[in-house]
Amino acid sequence: MIPNILSIAGSDPSGGAGIQADLKAISANGGYAMAVIAAMTAQNTQGVSGWVPTEPDFIIAQIEAILADIRVDAIKIGMLGTSKAVEAVGHVLADCPAPIVLDPVMVAKGGSRLLNKEAVEAVRTILVPMATLITPNLPEAADLLGAMEARNAQDMQDQAEALIALGPKAVYLKGGHLSDEDSPDLFLSTAQSEWINAPRIETKNTHGTGCSLSSALATQLALTGDGLAAAKAAKRYISHAIQASANLNVGSGHGPTDHFFMLRN
Repeated sequence: MIPNILSIAGSDPSGGAGIQADLKAISANGGYAMAVIAAMTAQNTQGVSGWVPTEPDFIIAQIEAILADIRVDAIKIGMLGTSKAVEAVGHVLADCPAPIVLDPVMVAKGGSRLLNKEAVEAVRTILVPMATLITPNLPEAADLLGAMEARNAQDMQDQAEALIALGPKAVYLKGGHLSDEDSPDLFLSTAQSEWINAPRIETKNTHGTGCSLSSALATQLALTGDGLAAAKAAKRYISHAIQASANLNVGSGHGPTDHFFMLRN
């Protein structure tokens, strides 16, 4: 059975990140992709020049329309932007049984904030405890914990344990911001702990990697029911997509990954 995956996130008109990346990654991983748009951005590969949030009531209306008609096998939550949007999503999903993968999107590649600073507390207290799995990078983890950014594997272990204490069932902490030759990620739950490593790929085409990985992970979670297996499959997928990004010629900044690399062969 093909799983139905719902992404709740912001729109990227350049197609490399946000809802557009989510739809591609979900489809490439074997899911049927659905989308609730929580914000509109003006951006390209060079950065974000502006964004506007969707009215919270309309975010709720979009989600309720899906839940009233369609079986949802997993949910990915990305950019929400404001505390009111976070509260709205938390309210409407409070009794939803589908597993939730939370990508706590806070800052774009170019440095623009995509989550108001006052909304970080709402994400920490409302969405993180609801999540089946959260996928922060190191700056996002530091923001959620009010701590310094992790600088090594021990810091990552400590911060992953602190994140688990906030209530999610599992954490997939992305170590791409470390300066190691590898790109080490840490999967941690109350029952399992495992490092998931891959060689670092030298490329500037990393636009939307976090969005794409979390969407792939949500799809794999719906397919397998196993958080660690889903994390490993998502890591393999995004590594191949980054490696194949040279197939594309999109923009002059941080280019996108090749979500459908498997179709080029």
